[in-house]
Amino acid sequence: MNVFDVLQERGFVEQVNEPERVRDLLGKDQITCYIGFDPTATSLHVGSLVPVMALWHVQEGGHRPIVLIGGGTALIGDPSGKTEMRQILTKEQVNFNAECIRRQLSRYLDFKDDKALMLNNADWLTRLNYIEFLRDIGRHFSVNRMLAAESYRMRFEKGLNFIEFNYMLLQAYDFLYLFQHYDCVLQMGGNDQWGNMLAGCELIRRVEGKDAYCVTFPLITTSSGHKMGKTERGTVWLDAELTSPYEFYQFWVNTEDEDVKRFLLLFTTLPVEEIEIVDQLANEDLNVAKSVLAYETTRITHGIDAARAAWRASIGVFRGRTVDPAVFPSSSIPRSIDEDDLSAIPSMFISREILESGIMAYELFHSTGLCVSRSEARRLILQGGAYVNERPVKTVDEIVSLKDADGSGRIMLRKGKKKYFLIQVRDQ
Repeated sequence: MNVFDVLQERGFVEQVNEPERVRDLLGKDQITCYIGFDPTATSLHVGSLVPVMALWHVQEGGHRPIVLIGGGTALIGDPSGKTEMRQILTKEQVNFNAECIRRQLSRYLDFKDDKALMLNNADWLTRLNYIEFLRDIGRHFSVNRMLAAESYRMRFEKGLNFIEFNYMLLQAYDFLYLFQHYDCVLQMGGNDQWGNMLAGCELIRRVEGKDAYCVTFPLITTSSGHKMGKTERGTVWLDAELTSPYEFYQFWVNTEDEDVKRFLLLFTTLPVEEIEIVDQLANEDLNVAKSVLAYETTRITHGIDAARAAWRASIGVFRGRTVDPAVFPSSSIPRSIDEDDLSAIPSMFISREILESGIMAYELFHSTGLCVSRSEARRLILQGGAYVNERPVKTVDEIVSLKDADGSGRIMLRKGKKKYFLIQVRDQ
C-alpha cells in the first residue's frame, strides 16, 4: 500500500496541505521526510509514540526518515500548546538530552547505511549570523500572518516574548535547510505545529521556487478526555529507568475499552485486518486484546524479553487468560504459560528479622512507593483500597508480619484494582 494510505487507515493523518500531491510523493521509490523532537527531557514519553510510529511506517514503505533533534530550537522554547513560557535550558542540558533521545530512537528506526538520518539543528542554527538571517530569511515573513497562528494567539493573554516569536522562523528555516541539503520535501508533526509547518513550506517556495509539503497528526487524548501518557503517578516514559517495562505494560493494559482498537492501530505494527476483530469483542475477550496491545507496545519499546517478563507477571498476578492462536496471529505474545514468574513486578527485599516484629500496613504501603505519603496510605486503608495477598486491610494499625509470607517467602501488596508490589523475605 501507499504509505499515505497506510497512515490514513491507521489514524495518523489530521491535516495535509496538498493531500493528492503528498500521496503521489509517498507512492514513489523514495523521498525524504522529517519530524522534529524536542530534547527538553532525557527521554521521550508515550505521547511521542505517534510521530515515532509514523516514521516507522514511512521507513517500512521504502522512504528515508530524518529524525531532527531540536538542540538549537530547544534553546529558545516552543510556545505551541503552552500558556506560559517554557523553561530555557542550558546548552549542556540540551546536548545531554539530545544524546539520550538519539539512543532511544535507534530502537524504532534503522539508521544503518543512511536508511534513516538523525540530525541536530544546533549544528546550523547556532552558527547563524543574526543580521544575515533577518535579511535573507526574516524578510519573507508577515508579522500579521504570524500573529494569526494558533501557537501565538494562545499566548497573548499571558504575554508572548520576542524570543518565542522567533520560533516559527527557526522551524521554517530547519525545513529550508533540510530541503537544500538533504532533498527533504515533507515535514510531519503534531497538529499544534500546523502554522509552523506551513511557514516552512512557504519559505521554501519563496527562496527556492519549489513546493514542499506537510502532514500533521492528531493530538491524542483518551476517550475520557485525559492527555495521552499521563497517569496519577506522572508521565509514562519510554526510558526503562524512568518507567519500568512492567509499569509500561500495565499502562497499556489499563486502556479504556473505547480506545483499544484505535491504540492498536496507532501503536502496534499488527495488520489492520487483524485489529478489526476488536469491534466484535467485549468483556474478557476485550481484556485479551488489551494484553496484546500492552505486549506489542512493550516489545517495540523495551524488547521481546521485557515484554514476555511483563506479560508473565501480569498473567500471574491478574490470573488473566492467554491468547487464542486464531486471534491476532501476527502477534508474538506467548500463547501459554508454564511458570509463575513475578520477576517484572516492582519489588523489594525485607529482612526476616523485621517481619518477625511486624510492620504497620500503612508504613509498608508508603515505604514501597505504592502511596506517596503516610497520610495517603491511611486514607487508602480507610477507603478499603489496600490489600495484602488479596486480603483487604481493615484497620490502619493492622500489622503485616512473617505469617503473611507464602511458602516462597513472598507477600503481595495491592493498591486499588491493579497496582501491585511484591515483598520478598530474605534472611539477612
